[in-house]
Amino acid sequence: MTSLPLAPQALVFDCDGLLVDTEVCWTRAETKIFAAHGHDFGHEQKALVIGRTLAGAGEAMADYFGRPGAGPELAAELLELVRQELAGGAEALPGAAELVNACARALPVAVASNSPRELLDTALTSAGLADLFPVSFAADEVADAKPAPDLYLKACGALGAAPGASVAFEDSATGIASARAAGLFVAVVPSLPGSELDHDWLGGSLAEPELVKWAAGLGYDIAP
Repeated sequence: MTSLPLAPQALVFDCDGLLVDTEVCWTRAETKIFAAHGHDFGHEQKALVIGRTLAGAGEAMADYFGRPGAGPELAAELLELVRQELAGGAEALPGAAELVNACARALPVAVASNSPRELLDTALTSAGLADLFPVSFAADEVADAKPAPDLYLKACGALGAAPGASVAFEDSATGIASARAAGLFVAVVPSLPGSELDHDWLGGSLAEPELVKWAAGLGYDIAP
């Protein structure tokens, strides 16, 4: 895989929609809140909120609903709906556990998520991935969340890695912008079909053979 470095210093993963199948939970919650305010929810509306922080999603919904100033109220409403959806659990996405296991044996890894700590911990624990990441950072733990570079810079700093020699794994334009601003290479598995996204590597899942081969080249084969 020539589009990603063969000897990176560290790997930093997004969580929602990339490692854990939480986007279905978010989509159900978003569908409910849009319906409650008299709007349909489809691809166009999902694109407005995907990858954003709760506060950012609240502001986007306030603009869309024509309710200036209602961002915090809508963010709180969305948070409660997502809590309810996540209570039922969320699964790791295809290839996520295998890829992270292999990479973590060869290199330092971290999670950098635009979710608040509460939801990040719930997602990782539910999917059985929490123990694979001794280092993780949530949106409410930095001054500016994605698309600002803070989360990725903080993660690389904690791992003792140069951002320009590290790889971010992302699924949304917001996350990609954050990784690019921090200077990382970017591997992308889009969670919104049909998205045109900036990338150094693009695939359909974390189980893509090309990505598995690249991970094996870091020093360890991924067990089938």
